[in-house]
Amino acid sequence: MAKTQLGARVDEDVAELARKRAADLGLSIGDYLARLVQDDTSGLRARAVDAAARFLAEHQSVFDDAENAQQAPRGAHAA
Repeated sequence: MAKTQLGARVDEDVAELARKRAADLGLSIGDYLARLVQDDTSGLRARAVDAAARFLAEHQSVFDDAENAQQAPRGAHAA
């Protein structure tokens, strides 16, 4: 597949995050950005976000209980 060069200006902190994430994945910056665009345009990202939202909605009480347990004063017992 033929490749073309794109240019974009981003904040330095965004550029650094992209460099680090690409390195974590063993990808070049170009390949990482291409993957992000493909995931976004294929709907993969939207499906993943929707799945995460459904998971959180279904299990919100578990997260609430865990958070409440962490905030309870030490030595306090639930009634």
